[in-house]
Amino acid sequence: MGLGSFVKIFMPKDKIFYSLFEQVTTTLVEMGETFSKALNETDPEKRAAMLKSLEDLEHRNDETTHQIFIELGSNFITPFDREDIHALATSLDDIADYTWGSAKRLTNYYIHDVDDIVRGFADIMNRSINALHIGVRELRNMKNLRAIIEACVLINSLENEADDLFDNAMTNLFSTPNIDPIELIKKKDLYQELEIVTDKCEDAANVIESIIVKYA
Repeated sequence: MGLGSFVKIFMPKDKIFYSLFEQVTTTLVEMGETFSKALNETDPEKRAAMLKSLEDLEHRNDETTHQIFIELGSNFITPFDREDIHALATSLDDIADYTWGSAKRLTNYYIHDVDDIVRGFADIMNRSINALHIGVRELRNMKNLRAIIEACVLINSLENEADDLFDNAMTNLFSTPNIDPIELIKKKDLYQELEIVTDKCEDAANVIESIIVKYA
């Protein structure tokens, strides 16, 4: 039996949720960092391998999310509302799904030239995920409400930034003369997938704000 299993046995049941959520956001941080590193990799094979590695991280996140739902179904005592636990787990899982979806589009569509729009989304995505990681970590004791609130406000601001980036990207994309229709479809789909990642980050932040309003 591993150390993690021993820790789980002796940990109060309501505290398990904090650890599981922290595992999820740690994985999300790794996914965001890997995605950004892949964008800066000039070797096509290495880039493809890095993007492919996001699938394993997404599966790891699925397993942790599944464990959250198992604990939710088996534990009478929870640190906050069961509906909020379910909503937070679902929104965080969506972030992983759409991040992996973005990576797949880069690979499956053979998009080798990464433009400033994609890099901009990646930057917003990473800042949002890191802020989420802070917010989730501070939920454990709720002693630093300012840090949680600041993280949520930042995520909401970044989502607005992503909306503006997407609008500008669409304007530029559809105003580009003689653009190949297939390339237009590829880029539009990729931009949309990346923008959804930031939407899901905002969804998770909204759940965190709901939790601190109820329990802080």
